[in-house]
Amino acid sequence: MDHIVLVGASAAGLTAADALRRQGFTGTLTMIGDELQPPYDRPPLSKQILAGDWEPHRATLRQEADLQQLRMTLRPGCRATGLDTAERTVTLADGDRLTYDGLIIATGLRPRRLPFGHDLAGVHVLRTLDEALTLRAQLLAGPRVVVIGAGFLGSEIAATARGLDLDVTLVDVEPTPLARQVGAWVGGLVGDLHRDHGVRLRMRHHVTGLTGEDGRVTAVVLDDGTRLPADVVVVAIGSVPATEWLAGSGLRLGDGVLCDRTCRAAPGVYAAGDVANWPHPVAGGRVRLEQRTNATEQAIAAARNLLAGPAGGVPYAPIPFGWTDQYDARIQTYGWCPSDAAVEVVDGDRGSFVALYKVAGRVVGALGWNRARALRGYRSHLAQESAA
Repeated sequence: MDHIVLVGASAAGLTAADALRRQGFTGTLTMIGDELQPPYDRPPLSKQILAGDWEPHRATLRQEADLQQLRMTLRPGCRATGLDTAERTVTLADGDRLTYDGLIIATGLRPRRLPFGHDLAGVHVLRTLDEALTLRAQLLAGPRVVVIGAGFLGSEIAATARGLDLDVTLVDVEPTPLARQVGAWVGGLVGDLHRDHGVRLRMRHHVTGLTGEDGRVTAVVLDDGTRLPADVVVVAIGSVPATEWLAGSGLRLGDGVLCDRTCRAAPGVYAAGDVANWPHPVAGGRVRLEQRTNATEQAIAAARNLLAGPAGGVPYAPIPFGWTDQYDARIQTYGWCPSDAAVEVVDGDRGSFVALYKVAGRVVGALGWNRARALRGYRSHLAQESAA
């Protein structure tokens, strides 16, 4: 194998490059990234970068000297537009075509958008560093902020904006924040946390429109006719895998790039991170994990299995780990925390606890609220449950 191409220059792509070198690959590495910045970390965008606590360079994953040690050709600001798996070529937006022996797809996600309103000034999504810096600049003017979507990203943005002493309203169709991610009981605690810090919650409501004046957003309209005055609106209603460039490639696409248990999507082609969809033996079906830890772990697995080839591939079956920081609360999860699970607090109390998530009497996940050390003790329990 002489030439490996990595499409995606964020955490998964960079980790894959590092893993390939550590595992002895001495051939040519080319990394394609559609942003101009060097690879950076995304979790700080909704927190430290947006709050202004970090300068942008602190989110950079590797310094220039470290990137040079990877002996890799990095092509920033260069978007992949097509893949031909038969010819083993990647087509770029500038018309260039790269021939590869091995390919790792790590293109991540793109934000979902409302079917209206994104042409108005003051309406934002948050996925990239540039988007975070643009939003940060507008928050400095002291606007009235409405965040649409109370998942992890939307809740973090609302907490950050409220930490800047802004007028903040958080809207979602679910009964509580994080209802889809951790269920209604913990979601209710998150809702209380936001209310205690002065955020107005409008749960169980759809957004039906945005109004504007002179090209700038002025209000968010809800399904009951309520108009929420807004100078800045952040749309955080989820993301979809960035797979448009793979249409007609020969790869199987669904909710992401459909891979086998070893992250292999086709001969010589593997996927890692938010874009990868693969069968997980514990989950009982296919999964796609939008978690920072998975981006690293899966990239290492994909690199290893690409070099080993189909005969030497090892199934990738992690215990998922995720977290969110909001105000003074750090919420961490291991495994799965489905909204329909039975939730049992096994350590601590309301302000600091560990809760187990059970489905049909079987523990499938654990959540810690300001209880990091105690939570780690339940990881091995989950591993034993998974092996059973």
